[in-house]
Amino acid sequence: MTLPHKRILVAVLSVLVMAATTASGTAAPGGQRDFDWEIGSWRTSVRVLAEPLSESPDQWLQFTGTSVVRPLMDRRANVVELQVAGDSGRIEGMNLRLYEPQAQRWSLTFVSMRDGLLTPAVFGGFRNGTGEFYGDDQLGGRPIRVRFLITRQGPDQARFEQAFSADGGRTWETNWIAVDLRG
Repeated sequence: MTLPHKRILVAVLSVLVMAATTASGTAAPGGQRDFDWEIGSWRTSVRVLAEPLSESPDQWLQFTGTSVVRPLMDRRANVVELQVAGDSGRIEGMNLRLYEPQAQRWSLTFVSMRDGLLTPAVFGGFRNGTGEFYGDDQLGGRPIRVRFLITRQGPDQARFEQAFSADGGRTWETNWIAVDLRG
């Protein structure tokens, strides 16, 4: 058996073990239901910084549209489908969120439908009502840190904010702000 086939087999077996544990009535690990409040359809307004971490003056691009969150695998995962448009074009993408019970954390991985490429995941969870997720990426060939914050602002409103850091997390520049309203 080749290495890729072994990895697939291990992944499938892990999912089956998790499914059997959940089906047997064992309680969900802490944090597994962190995104339950978000399942459903949302109207979204998005602002995107045109040129993050540049010397250019801040120019924000505006988009509006929908965000639909669907549960997967007994809510141990979910997918966000984002479709927004504005004067500067469209953004269509998906965010796959996976719960890692051993570490009691989530991974969030975005893919833009424009190029079909997955971004490196950010990892974290919710504390005191705010989701904090961190990871590493590159921008223009240089390494950066990524911070993604989720703030629930009541039962029918949430704010999502992404920021980049070019100095290892000492300073952050916000480059993505989305406000979702239920509906």
